[in-house]
Amino acid sequence: MKRKPRAVDLFCGAGGLSEGLRQAGYKVIGAVEIDDLACRTYRLNHKRVKLWETNIAHLSGAAMMRELALQPGDLDLLAACPPCQGFSTMRTKNGARWNRDSRNDLIFNVLRIIRSMKPMSVMLENVPGLAKNRRYGAFRKGLETLGYHVTWDILNTVDFAVPQKRRRLVLLASRLGELEFAPRAVSYRTVRNFIGNLTPPERSRDPLHNYSTRRSKKVEDIIRRIPRNGGSRVALGVKNQLSCHKRVDGFKDVYGRMAWDKPAPTITGGCINPSKGRFLHPSADRAITLREAALLQTFPSTYRFLLDQGRYSVALLIGNALPPEFIKRHARQVKNHSNSGHRIRHYQPMPTSINCSSTS
Repeated sequence: MKRKPRAVDLFCGAGGLSEGLRQAGYKVIGAVEIDDLACRTYRLNHKRVKLWETNIAHLSGAAMMRELALQPGDLDLLAACPPCQGFSTMRTKNGARWNRDSRNDLIFNVLRIIRSMKPMSVMLENVPGLAKNRRYGAFRKGLETLGYHVTWDILNTVDFAVPQKRRRLVLLASRLGELEFAPRAVSYRTVRNFIGNLTPPERSRDPLHNYSTRRSKKVEDIIRRIPRNGGSRVALGVKNQLSCHKRVDGFKDVYGRMAWDKPAPTITGGCINPSKGRFLHPSADRAITLREAALLQTFPSTYRFLLDQGRYSVALLIGNALPPEFIKRHARQVKNHSNSGHRIRHYQPMPTSINCSSTS
């Protein structure tokens, strides 16, 4: 039998990227993550993957290859999503903050491991703001020096069958030639497609869907008065809004409802809090639940999350995850590219003279 192509997931988080790779036909054999809750969640859903719970700066590609029984050039795909907070729009409005975030340099650890493991293909995902950072240019140049053909663009997950507007920078690189992104879906998928037939929380046995919340009577009253199916707090008029909203006339999606027949807004780490965005259920007088948020991120309905650190910690994991459906579609393109008859059958030495530290 033909073996499945093998992949490694760096900065794996709760496993959205790995889940997408699995659905695309890859065998994820290794992953790296430093956060304890993310690691425990990952192990719960990806039991057979070798997971290094460590700072990636302390892990070498050689050590990873030894434990995975790989030689340079054996790995089919190395995928990575370095922490993006340092490059996010909200984070970088103040130019001084841009350079102070030490996580910005983690991208060079990805390049260091690529240089060591020499995977056939590379997939990198991040926020669009990374494209404007000098580190990203150095990263691309490093890949090209190693012999990779690099393709990248800023894509919206809604164009790839994810029921959510989410702009992401995606880079694909291959030693075999130019890669193409997955074709765009014919039509958008909507909130109704993914959570429209879900059992109401009060009748569910799913702890991610059925849990109690406490809000003040004033906030509950505001939620009840937001128009159904896409309504906004603007419809309440200034008099009936919270004092903080009267003082700051911005973030108009706050306390807004999702619309049944449109894609959801970007699912963020605040996705179960109506004060963080348009996260009210289209018709019920509540915020969406953790399970609904995970489904809108295209996690399978059976995907498990641990609640021992509270629901907001889980919301952060879900909001930071990559939508598996989005990854699956692009990973299939990479897999088909590798199987197209141009595979390098024997390991060919690649240039190694890249000094990552000099570009950081």
